[in-house]
Formats: sequence, structure tokens, C-alpha cells
Amino acid sequence: MCGSDRERSKSECGMDKTRNVLLPQPIEESALNVLVQNGMDVIKAPDTDVSTILPLMKKAHAIVLRTGVKVTEELLREADRLLTISRTGAGVDNVDLKSATERGILVTSSIGVNTKSVVEHCVSMMLSLFKQLPLLDAELRKGNFGIRYRNIPRDLHGKCLGLIGFGRIGSTLARMCNSCFSMSIIAYDPFLNERIKGKYREWVTFTDLHSVCEKADVISVHVPLTENTKGLLNMRCFENMRSEAFVINASRGGVVNEDDLVEALEKGMIKGAGLDVFQNEPPGRDNLLLKMHSVILTPHSAALTRECVVEMAVSAVDRVLDVFNHFIPDNIANPEALEHEKWKGMKKKP
Repeated sequence: MCGSDRERSKSECGMDKTRNVLLPQPIEESALNVLVQNGMDVIKAPDTDVSTILPLMKKAHAIVLRTGVKVTEELLREADRLLTISRTGAGVDNVDLKSATERGILVTSSIGVNTKSVVEHCVSMMLSLFKQLPLLDAELRKGNFGIRYRNIPRDLHGKCLGLIGFGRIGSTLARMCNSCFSMSIIAYDPFLNERIKGKYREWVTFTDLHSVCEKADVISVHVPLTENTKGLLNMRCFENMRSEAFVINASRGGVVNEDDLVEALEKGMIKGAGLDVFQNEPPGRDNLLLKMHSVILTPHSAALTRECVVEMAVSAVDRVLDVFNHFIPDNIANPEALEHEKWKGMKKKP
């Protein structure tokens, strides 16, 4: 937006004509209000069917996109006016980036906004698994108070955390676990440059994937889903892990090979897992993970706290307004699109 004032008038911001913003799914009221206060015409899709959204694409100058709709080549072919797609979440895997870039459509995300919420979720899963809270709760409700004498819980303090991916979420989780639980930290991130690694080397050991799997008491996955990361955590990794180790995944489901994970759990190769994401969402009723007591499952909700969803939605709306005001928005997933003729003279935000 112009400066930091969300309620600044259209004339002050330089918007000289009404813009249409398509909402394929509802967004939080505070974010919707920002659009209305800035004179946007809001188009609300009544449902998420492609046949419903397709004709609405023709009118849209911007889309504020949640996870329930995939913006495909088919939809983008109808989007003659579309300037930007602004994701409320951190990932852009439900947008055809190649097609958007070819059309000069800027795709942005709210990456970084959800860091604190996702980190808290991961720590909650770790503690629940190490302390075996679901088991103890279930047994006590069955009248088995004596389970306390089996000394099933374990301490998280002093254990080794292995991270696959050391970006915003991975590094924040590392710092929390190191400072709060005195955990040693090892990490695998082939895309992290040496300068950034140097900032952490006093308390983080950067190594290869094999070593992370071999040494960690708990592994937490924090990488996007790409051709290179699909099935990254597979049977080869599980075979190298400690039998008492846990796996946490709050990134993308496809990064972990679910069939291999199920087999590793059934064979006792690892102790358990905490999963917020799945290869197919929602997971099918026949997914074996749903029947496993050694796994804690949540419905892709790590970032969906009351506070975080508002912040992500408002951030997505702010980036739309930035684009309309001809300012370069934050978190562009396809910076190549800026080379399109329509973006000549685009300015950095003051």
C-alpha cells in the first residue's frame, strides 16, 4: 500500500479507476474491510467449482487466494485483466506459476507471516510425541491409572533436533528448541549459502541428509514441494534413523513418502510421527496413517490460528493494493513476471 496507512484514499494512492478483486473463498472480515475501504469491487465466488470460478476470472484484476482452489492454465486463459494473485498462505503450489509468468501476472505469498504459528505447532507435536500425551490420556480414560508406572514419556531436553530445510520456520524452530530445551541442532539445506550458514555455525551443525537422519532424535521438515523435494524423506532415510526417533512434517505432504513412512512405522524403524500435511488432502478414509496410534495428525492447520489467519489475509490484501498502486509487492514468487511490459516503471515501496 501507499506507506503503511490502509485507509488512505484512492486519490492519494494514485488509483484512478475501480479494480475488481476476486475471492474464490471467503477471507477474514478485517482483510475484506481493507479492500472495501480502499474502494475495491469485491467479487465473491459462491462456491469453489471450476465452472463457477471460470466466468468470474474475466472480470478480475486481482485474486486473493486461499488453499481450496487451484489456479490452472485453464482459469488463467480467461483472465484477460488479471494483474496479480496474492496467496494468503506461504506456499504457491496451487498456482500455475509458469502460465502466470508468461502472462505477466505477479504471484505473491504471505511467507513469513505464519512462522511463529507453525513453529509453535511443531513444538506442540514434538512434546506430545515425546511425552506420549495421546496414549496417556486414552489409557487414563479407560481406567488405567497404573500406566504412570511404565515410565513411557521421554524428555525433549538435551535431545538432537534434525532439520530438513533451514529457512524462516526451520531456523526459528531451531533457535526455540536450542534455547528452551538445550537441544543440539543439525540441519540439511543445500540451498543455504555459506554466508548465512556462518551466522549459525556456533550452535548449528550443517551436514548432509544421511547424517541428519542417522543422528537426530526428531526430524522436522521445512521445505517446499518441488520436483527435487518430492519424496525426499523415504525408506532410505527411515532405514538410517534411530528406532526411537520421530518425524514431524508441517511443510508439504509430498515431501514425505507416505507409503514408506507407514512401512517404517509398522516395522518399528522409527517411533512415531506428527503430520500436519498429506500427499492427498484431505487424506482418504483408507489412508493407513489414520489408523496408527503412533502418529499424531492435524488437518493442515499449523498456521490456522485465529491470529495468524487474520494477519495472513490482511498481508495478502496489502500486496494487492501495492500492485494496484504500481509498487513492487513483497514476496514475489515469480519475479520474472516483472519483465513484462505492463510493469515498466514499477516503484519500490517508500
